[in-house]
Amino acid sequence: MIKDIEILVIGAGPAGLCAALAASSLGAKVLLCERDEHPGGQLVKQTHKFFGSEKQHAGTRGFQIGDMLLDSVHNDPNIELWTDSTVLGIYPDGIITCEHNGRHCKIRPQRTVLATGAAEKFLAFPGNDLPGIYGAGAVQTLMNVGGVKPAERVLMVGAGNIGLIVSYQLKQAGVDVAAVIEATPRIGGYLVHASKIRRAGIPIKTCHTILEAYGTDRLEGARIAQIDANWQPIPGTEENIKCDVICLAVGLTPLSELCWQAGCKMAYIRELSGHVPYVDENLETTVPGLYCAGDVDGIEEASAAMVEGRLAGYCAAGSLGYKTAEAAEKAAEAREELAALRSGPMGEKIRAGQQKVAAMGGVK
Repeated sequence: MIKDIEILVIGAGPAGLCAALAASSLGAKVLLCERDEHPGGQLVKQTHKFFGSEKQHAGTRGFQIGDMLLDSVHNDPNIELWTDSTVLGIYPDGIITCEHNGRHCKIRPQRTVLATGAAEKFLAFPGNDLPGIYGAGAVQTLMNVGGVKPAERVLMVGAGNIGLIVSYQLKQAGVDVAAVIEATPRIGGYLVHASKIRRAGIPIKTCHTILEAYGTDRLEGARIAQIDANWQPIPGTEENIKCDVICLAVGLTPLSELCWQAGCKMAYIRELSGHVPYVDENLETTVPGLYCAGDVDGIEEASAAMVEGRLAGYCAAGSLGYKTAEAAEKAAEAREELAALRSGPMGEKIRAGQQKVAAMGGVK
């Protein structure tokens, strides 16, 4: 048996929730598939307040935004939500397969929005297989979702927004953060986050890297060192850090497997953190009727993911003939929001990635 639906949204994180709500607001029927038991993606574990504008829920904590979006989905008669549902494949005949409630299901959507998000990157160093070495997202989940204190003393590797935010949340949970180390000469995250952890007494060491982790049955500590302009350790700068957890906040990579399987034209764009699909100004890929939104087409903040979700949802519904004038107007507003979010120094990396994709014949 095949389930026919107008719009299928794959992934119920910030981008997917907003895509479903946007498409539904124009009258389209939407099936929203989420592999986890609880939708919300990264929003579920984000306890910090968002920046941006009122439209991006500025001043509201991430998990509260997730709850608001999910409440709207539950109360929307046009949206059917499947949790514990892993999309397995996208096929040339338009059929998409999914494991839902222990059953293999076939779905035939007229339009599809991929909002599959991203996965944490890892880091290679001696001893990185010892128990006690986690990705920052895993530590954040333990604390903010599971209510588990993950460590007594942590070394944070990476001073982007995730590393800075999770360091502060660890401190709030009563964990001693020995230091935040960053290989580049400058902090990658927002100054406001860096200032908060410095005021909390957590040192941030730029131009530093981890040499090795050590321990017998589990992690007991790490050796770090300062690095030169060629990324080589400087002799005599080695330092021993006692810790029971090393938290790796070294970036994310787009979960683009379904894009590859669907036959989307792809490109490796370093500034967007990996292989991303070519998309046009409507976020439609080179496969007609297949849209991408959020981290799957380039790593950004959750605010940008939500706006991209709305843009993809409006465009997908508009392409089916739903309130085409209104869809075009709302899509234009979303593009303006994205441009504003990507302006300024913090958007420089994203803009550079966009220019590379555009030079290859695509748009981000």
